[in-house]
Amino acid sequence: MTTPYGPGNDRHGNDGPRNFGPPKNGPSKNKSRPPQPRRDAGRPPMGKPFNPKRKPVEPKPGQPGAPSPTNSLGSSTGKPPTTTTPAGALRTDWDPVASWYDALVGEEGSEYQQRVVFPGVLRLLTVRPSERILDVACGQGAFSRALQKREARVTGVDASDQLIRIAKERSDPGIEYLVADARSMQVLPANHFHAACCVLAIQDIDAIAAVFEGVARTLVHNGRFVIAMMHPCFRGPKTTGWEWDRNTRSQFRRVDRYLLPRKEAIITHPGRDPRGSTWSFHRPLEAYVRALRQAGLFVDALEEWVSHKVSDSGPRAEAENIARREIPMFLALRAIKLDRSSSPPPPEAPPEPPASPAAPTA
Repeated sequence: MTTPYGPGNDRHGNDGPRNFGPPKNGPSKNKSRPPQPRRDAGRPPMGKPFNPKRKPVEPKPGQPGAPSPTNSLGSSTGKPPTTTTPAGALRTDWDPVASWYDALVGEEGSEYQQRVVFPGVLRLLTVRPSERILDVACGQGAFSRALQKREARVTGVDASDQLIRIAKERSDPGIEYLVADARSMQVLPANHFHAACCVLAIQDIDAIAAVFEGVARTLVHNGRFVIAMMHPCFRGPKTTGWEWDRNTRSQFRRVDRYLLPRKEAIITHPGRDPRGSTWSFHRPLEAYVRALRQAGLFVDALEEWVSHKVSDSGPRAEAENIARREIPMFLALRAIKLDRSSSPPPPEAPPEPPASPAAPTA
């Protein structure tokens, strides 16, 4: 999945009024007894005598005991190993809001994705023909299709069955799509991909360490990993926004919170169904760099991208354009997979900062 960008809130890349709220999923009221095992479980069906020479019936796909299907990568595509949510992590797939998200972003991606994000990620990935590229949290495949146009061999994974179904319907059969949680990608082979990307989705996933460890496992030595996200310094849900200074007639970005990690529930379409919501996870920049390093991925490029929008009328147009050019909207990181044995040793921990002086007593 890739975070959409449309009017309505900061997470979507706009600066209008924001609509947030917690999910309203109440506890289940179903208190029926769990199914009880039958007393004759395991017995052969009545009416047909047991024949030891009879050929056993092969279970159908999806039934217990049936072999898991395999993909073109030679790995199992069965759901148990691919869609399991890691222990202690929130379920963050976008299956419940897949139709809304698809209608908002469209087949080719949103305006921000097409004009700013996709070109930047393609440039940082430096895709070469026939390279194997992994698109993590690919959603309905908008960026996977852009990669294929560069003659890459693309594999897209997403935890949403519905978005993967849409991706397959709209894409060339040459793109391999798999239902897999980004935090548990054991379905993919190790040391296989030349590059990987996660485009506008990492801030919608809990427990990024598992994502980075999984990506590192699938990359070849010196493989590239590019992450694009809303800029965590300036685009935090509920805690940042544009402000206007009447005295200096300037527009500036207000940031109320930054350093402490947090999660926020965001209502996807409050005008129609306030129950539809997804999670957004804010982390400071250092959290991403630290988690990448611990996974054996070392940052070699960092870019900050501004909005392509331009105000051409109104008394604040000039100030708005200056603010857009000065305050970035997106952040992109590129990390390279290095062998842990050959990676540079971590530096000594810096000394603790001095304690704040005590306030004078009266």
